[in-house]
Amino acid sequence: LTRRAADNAVNRAYSGRGAGTHSPTADRPGLVGRALEAGLSAAGYPLATLDIRPPCRVEIYPHPALIELLGTAYRLPYKAGNTGKYWRGLPLAERRRRLYEVWTTIVAALDSVLAGSAAALPLPPLGARGRALKAFEDRLDAVVAALVGAMALDGRARPHGDAASAVWVPLSPTRPLGD
Repeated sequence: LTRRAADNAVNRAYSGRGAGTHSPTADRPGLVGRALEAGLSAAGYPLATLDIRPPCRVEIYPHPALIELLGTAYRLPYKAGNTGKYWRGLPLAERRRRLYEVWTTIVAALDSVLAGSAAALPLPPLGARGRALKAFEDRLDAVVAALVGAMALDGRARPHGDAASAVWVPLSPTRPLGD
């Protein structure tokens, strides 16, 4: 497997901000991702690369999307499984508190651009563990993906890549979606 133009373009734009891409492997995107991609293509949803022509699908990467949506200089520490890397040496309770602060910030930012996001993304209870935290993180990523897709359709995201592959990243939002 080789790196795509999209991977290289995202790396050029975002690796210095902590959001470079992984090189593809046999496990990434994996069987489920490849099956989903093939199924969507067969159903008439080609991958949008340099422009948007509905019906289509877009590829997004949550880290650069969140950098732009929140206007941050660096990748947000929001992955539940990485709190030990983000906040080395801190007790679990403090790492969890910081994670929830980041999640709260992300949800508020999403809600300011996509009304209803906060209601759709209630944080798990503070005592939640493993699966519940990962499930919330996955829901958060799904809302980010849907928002970036909508922003691409609305002309508020741009592709990084070429005619064969592109990762869409939102432009910094200035008004709620749909205005």
